[in-house]
Parts: sequence; C-alpha cells; structure tokens
Amino acid sequence: MNAPHPPPYREPFFTPDPESAARSRIADFARWVVQHRAAEGIQDPTDYRALHHWSVTDLEEFWAAVWDYFGVDATTPYERVLAGETMPGARWFPGATLNYAHHALRNLQPDAPAITALDETGVGYEITGRELRARVASVAAGLRDLGVGQGDRVVGYLPNTPHAIVAFLATANLGAVWSVCGQDYAPKAAADRFAQLEPTVLITADGYLFNGTTHDRRAASVELAAALPTLKATVLVNHVGLAWPKGGGSGLMLPWEDLATRAEYLTIAPVPFNHPLWVVFSSGTTGLPKGIVHGHGGVLLEHLKTLGLHTDLGTGDRLLWYTTTHWMMWNLVVSTLLTGATTCTYDGSPAPQARPDVLWELAARHKVTVFGTSPQYLLTMAKMGVEPSVHDLSAIRVVGCTGSALPASAYPWVRDHVGADVQLASTSGGTDVVSGFAGSASTTAVWAGELSAPCLGVALAAYDTTGAPVLDQLGELVVTRPMPSMPLYFWNDPDGSRYHDAYFGAFPSVWRHGDWITLTSYGSVIVHGRSDATLNRNGVRLGSADIHDAVERLSEVTEALVVGAEEPDGGYWMPLFVVLAAGAHLDDSLRERIREAIRANASPRHVPDEIIAVPAIPHTKTGKKLEVPVKRLLQGAPADQVLNPAAVDNPELIAYFACLGEERNSRP
Repeated sequence: MNAPHPPPYREPFFTPDPESAARSRIADFARWVVQHRAAEGIQDPTDYRALHHWSVTDLEEFWAAVWDYFGVDATTPYERVLAGETMPGARWFPGATLNYAHHALRNLQPDAPAITALDETGVGYEITGRELRARVASVAAGLRDLGVGQGDRVVGYLPNTPHAIVAFLATANLGAVWSVCGQDYAPKAAADRFAQLEPTVLITADGYLFNGTTHDRRAASVELAAALPTLKATVLVNHVGLAWPKGGGSGLMLPWEDLATRAEYLTIAPVPFNHPLWVVFSSGTTGLPKGIVHGHGGVLLEHLKTLGLHTDLGTGDRLLWYTTTHWMMWNLVVSTLLTGATTCTYDGSPAPQARPDVLWELAARHKVTVFGTSPQYLLTMAKMGVEPSVHDLSAIRVVGCTGSALPASAYPWVRDHVGADVQLASTSGGTDVVSGFAGSASTTAVWAGELSAPCLGVALAAYDTTGAPVLDQLGELVVTRPMPSMPLYFWNDPDGSRYHDAYFGAFPSVWRHGDWITLTSYGSVIVHGRSDATLNRNGVRLGSADIHDAVERLSEVTEALVVGAEEPDGGYWMPLFVVLAAGAHLDDSLRERIREAIRANASPRHVPDEIIAVPAIPHTKTGKKLEVPVKRLLQGAPADQVLNPAAVDNPELIAYFACLGEERNSRP
C-alpha cells in the first residue's frame, strides 16, 4: 500500500502567458524539429507534453536535434548519436571531438558582461566576453607552462568568484580535468576529495566572506597543499586582501596574477565527446566521497538543453543562482555562458544579518532575469518578513528552486512578494547527472508543491517494488533510457562495480535515483523525499518531504526532520525533530498544532510518535538533511561508522543525536 495519492486534476497555480510561451526558445525548438526532423505528434509548439513524448520515444533524433539546433561545433563529426543503449555503458556520439570551453566562450558578446561578480557587501565588478576570453587564454598558457596537459587534474579550493570559472575554463580548454570545493571545507575534507585525483596544480584563495566576517583560509590552503604530494605548483588567489606569507608552504607557490595577466592566444584542444571534463563528489557522509566523472560532450548537450530550452536563457539574460562551488548548481551556473547570457557569481551568506534581502537587492540592481535559490531560502525569507518587492524586480521572469522538495506554501509567497507574472520553477535532479530529471519550462503550467513535468530527453518513471511503472501513486524515481550526462564512471572504480551498484542494483539496466516520486495523470511530478530514508509505518510508505512541508509552514518552526527507526523488538519509532523560531516554546499547545498541521496537509498516519525540539538539523555541506545518518545514530550505531564529520555542516550535532539514541536505547 502506498500513500499519499495526489489530488485529482485541478487548476494550475500558474499558467504561462500564451504569447510569451510562443516566443520562447523551447517553442521555437518545437517548430524547428517539426520542420527539420519531421517530429511526429507535435501540433502546437507550446504543447510541452507532446514535445517531451517525442524526445523520449525518438531519443536519438531528439539529441541530434539539440546538437544541430544549438550549432554544436565539432572538430570531427560523430558517426552516430547513440551506439548501444545499455545502462550503464551507453556510448553517445562516438567519433566526435569537441571542447566544452570553446562553446562556453564562443557566444559571448565582446563588450557585454559575461560574468558579474557580487558579494554580500553589495560591491561588484564585471568581466566582459573579451576580457573573459583573454583571462582564460592567459591562465591556460600558465597551466601549460606548469606541466598541465590532457588528462591531468587541476583542483580549486575557492569561493564562488570569477577566479573559479576562469580556472575551470582554462583547465577544460587544455583537455585537463577540473574539480573544486568551497573553502568552508576543512583542509582534511578537501584532501579527502582531491588526493584521490592526484592533482598537478592547486588553485586556492586567501579567504572568503560570510555573514559579515572575512574568513582567513591562508593556513588552511597551505595545509591542503601539503596533503597533496602530486602537486607541481600551488596558485595563490588574492580575493579578500590578505597578504600571503612568503615561503609559507612547500613546493612552487605563485600568485594568480602570474597566470592571469599574460597576453596569450587561446588555442582550444579538441577532445573526444566522452573525455572527462570534471569530477564532482558525493557528500561523503559515509567513507570517502565518490568522485563522479562527467564528459565534455554530455555536459555540453545536457546544459544547452536545460539552460537554453527549459530556462530560456540567451543573449541579454542574466542569471543569479545562489550556490557554493562544491554544489552541482555551480557547474550548471557556469554553463549559463553556453547560451551567451551573463552569469553572476556571489560570495557570501544568502541572508546576512546586516542585509538579509541583499540577493533581491542585487537582482534588482543588475536586472537579473532568472533568480535561483533553495526551498529553505524562500521559507526563511517568508518567516523573517523580508519584502523583496521593495526592490524593482520587474526583470525577473523565473525564480528557480532546487535542493529539496519545495513546499506548496512557498508558491503564493513568491507570487505575492516577488511578482504575479513570475514563474516559480521547482526542479529535481542530482550531482550524479549534474542536471535535472524534472522541472519546468516556458510552456509548462505550475501546480503548487509539484514540479511541472519530466525534463526533455528524460524517460522518467515511478516504479513500485516489483519494478512496474505506476501513475498517481508513490514509486521509486527511475530513468529507463540513457541521458548523455550520466556519469562516464566513478574515479578509482576500475571494474565499474561501485557505479553499477549505486544506480543499477535495484532494477537491471534502469537508473534508480533514490527518490520517492508520484507521476500524476495530468503530467506533473511530486517529490516525496529520499527513498533510502523511507518512512514505513505498518507497511505504508511515507515521504518525509510531505511531513517537512506541513510542519515548516508554521511560524514557530524554522526547520524539521522526521525519521523512521526500526527497533530490535520489532517496534517502529518515528520521531519528529523541530528547530524552533526565536521566542517559541514546544509546549502541549504547539505540539498539537504541529500534529494537526500534519493531519490536515499529509494524513493521520504521517503524525509522528514524538515531537522533540533540537538546537539544529544536521546537513551535508550542500544543505541536504542527513536523514539516514540520523536514523542510524538513533538506532545506536557508532558515530564513527555512520558518517564523516567533515561532511557535516555542524559536526557537533553528531554527538547530540548519538546521545539521543543512547538515551532511547537505554530505556527499559
């Protein structure tokens, strides 16, 4: 038995303006494929469901159309689109050679901003297309002089500034492999990732800004460099104005300016379609983080589709999406450049105490057209009483949101406080494919609390426990046909067993992502939370996101976490942990209001066994709630076997929840 079922068909919360939808890039693409690809079943270019159906039933024609529509510039042509459809192991565009960096630079306007650099103080500067190309050429030549060649690894310990984008593009330009993490990672946590790659060069900054404080990371940078014995050089970026100590580290250490201020001609190195572009890492909550390798061509096509078609980005657009460099959204934000649009970097807290509305202020000042954030940010804005509309946000046409399930309560807040004509586009995907499985487009309606539709080219399904597809009921999120941006492989996984077990162990040749979803009969997608953290009460599977949504609407609760823990005697304990707003108290009255909110917005069976106030909820560094590790701690598993403290945003919470587990398990 599954729960809950979605409501019957209802009117959408938001419907795109027909004229705007018809003018969108995705509608133009639909007209193009009808004319040039004889795509069947598409009578109306704004009929997203018809376009999606064609994109997953004629998979090779769809991706060939993306290639041609965006004018992918290959040095050598491909032999065919898809050589074998097995998963894992699908081979896309064999024979083709190209380079991601070339495509990121070729559509930029020479004298228009390619990157707008921002921080929480409100200070900013711009880098034009011509300047970006020159800096990439300079850094690429500098890296080449340091011995970096095709297949070598360059790593960055950097905040979200233009330095990271320039370094990445220079690395990709050479056919070398990039990886980056933010400086809030401790040196050991960064080394746990980078040492696996045996990098040639480390690029690191003196520090970063957060919530009014400058964080000095010079000593941490030196410590990290010492932990990477394969380095030939460490490049020092002066970002926050702290003087680097002379002779403070071992090996060759040189300033960023030595690489970035040379007059060089940009020479692009063509590489095979599936040549490694970057390595992104899993959260690493248990054991060493997994290095997920993506290729030049797969990322190029997937991000052209996502940003060019779904997000409708093009020349003249500006995207500001709050992210850190170790979240896959940074990789997607860099790809804004593929469309010729301007990307904004931001260094700082999304809501600093002194200026909690700073991102909205910056969006207004720089005429941002696509504003991206997380569900927690929108809920925090609402509870803090921040009023974005005091700024001129008339340029914003889309508010993108990802990272976790977006509750229905956020939709009217965006409409009332950002703009009635703004589309709130909730998306769901993963670091694994560095893209989305479901989201929105200029031609899709929006239902509050739901994602508009599966993304183009994504054969999305919900499977029950027998592996049968289900509609209008809870199931495992699966992808039944390949995507070009599925990982090439995991780093240090020579036989591919870790990769296979991560996604293909449950359903042979079908990608299982680890989320509970409902595909509705009217086309939308509802995300219920991680399936590996499934709540299973008396045989009924429940999604944790449904409970979090109901509880986090209450003004007294800033965040919530529910887990379901099987007990040795066969019992099942389902506690709800809540972080209270300032001045709130968890008395009997509030407990009953929480229970009633869950009954009304989820179901009676979702009501927890206990409601417990905690100081904070533990997250990964990218902001995902640690449901499974908390469950295991409550069951009494030793903390050192449950998760790596370096992967947690607040490591002190590990001991806190371990103590709760000990207390629970010591009761008679």
